[in-house]
Amino acid sequence: MPDTEAETVLGEVLDAWRKAIGDHHPSSVAEVFTEDAIFQGLRPYSVGRTGVESYYAAQPEGMTVAYRILESRRMGDDVVLGWVTADFDFTRAVPGRAPIAVNLTVVVRRTAGGWRIAHYHVSPRL
Repeated sequence: MPDTEAETVLGEVLDAWRKAIGDHHPSSVAEVFTEDAIFQGLRPYSVGRTGVESYYAAQPEGMTVAYRILESRRMGDDVVLGWVTADFDFTRAVPGRAPIAVNLTVVVRRTAGGWRIAHYHVSPRL
């Protein structure tokens, strides 16, 4: 049975992530993460918001992302696990560049500032 509460929490966090990416506002993307977040994009990992901000600052302006939650699980009162597909589209940024399709695993944790991504791991979707 789907955990609708976990999916709602995950969706709210990922909606903020998606909007900040689409607005090309790297510092807002970083704010969606915990201060000690483990971040593994498609290049070497980083820990903390500075690494997240640097990663998204290096992406072309106009990049957008669409996602779909495949699974979500509440791992405790303050922790949600999510498995997501995400498609990064560069049409507005770099005409002709192919989208990047990935699987994304995230752990979202409730903090004093609200729900934030504490762990983010991407793998290419084959």
